[in-house]
Amino acid sequence: MNKAINILDTAKNTLLSESESIKKLINYLTEDFEKAVEAILHCKGRLIVTGIGKSALIGAKIVATFNSTGTPSIYMHAAEAMHGDLGLIQPGDCIICISNSGNSPEIKVLAPILKRHNNKLIAITANENSFLAKSSDYILLSKVDREAELNNLAPMNSTTAQLVLGDALAACLIQLRQFTAEDFAMYHPGGALGKKLLLLVRNILKSENKPSVSPESSIQDVIVEISEKRLGVTAVVENDKLIGIITDGDLRRMLQKSNSLNDYKAKDIMSINPKHIDSNEHVSKALSILEDNSITQLLVTEDDKYVGVIHLHDILKEGIV
Repeated sequence: MNKAINILDTAKNTLLSESESIKKLINYLTEDFEKAVEAILHCKGRLIVTGIGKSALIGAKIVATFNSTGTPSIYMHAAEAMHGDLGLIQPGDCIICISNSGNSPEIKVLAPILKRHNNKLIAITANENSFLAKSSDYILLSKVDREAELNNLAPMNSTTAQLVLGDALAACLIQLRQFTAEDFAMYHPGGALGKKLLLLVRNILKSENKPSVSPESSIQDVIVEISEKRLGVTAVVENDKLIGIITDGDLRRMLQKSNSLNDYKAKDIMSINPKHIDSNEHVSKALSILEDNSITQLLVTEDDKYVGVIHLHDILKEGIV
């Protein structure tokens, strides 16, 4: 039990240490951060992000964030840069170089070369007096008091600081570019997120399975239509216009009132003004309507004409929920 408590205490202390380091970064934000954002925003080329060691791994994640939020970026490992990858850098590109010390041998060799085309160089470093800082146009300080682990050796707080500065850059650029959820979806078409933001009702609508009856249809016809189409509902349609809906629940309630099917027609038991959605709306909106009204089927229209039914199961099959 004591061991479990010590493990939890260590975990809590690590999280607290890293969170405090992030909080203190606010004190190191200067006009250089604003200028760095503007430089990236108005960059005529690509954004190149490079680093060495653990900083390189942080750089790769920052690139992934930029690329998914509208800032074209390329990751270049500092060591590989010295062996041919410098060809990635073209005039007009902006460069972010990440190094905690800013004085590693690789960075000292690389920093001057990065600016050979007069490229704007942005440093993310904990040392404002480092070689990297002095070689850069803009300095983003990722300074921390110490690392989270007991020996103060393994990069933890320092790499977290680098990461959140990259996130802060991306967040500012998202706002300046007026990057929307729809834009985000275009870069994430796969998976539940992309489907939630992009998939339209018409994309999953099975138009061949379109239960419908007329207002004058007999109850027998209504039962057959609901049974054959196996959706638990049928639309009531007149001149291609949706005027009502009949569910299997409506049929049960009718049978509780009367034993004679001949006493009623479709118009007598239908619910008017049924919930419906246009086929060009997003599936996520259809899901919201279903959830808000505690129903499992939703009628679909297109240009005010009835075109089919979307079922909750159709949405669940797409993995959106």
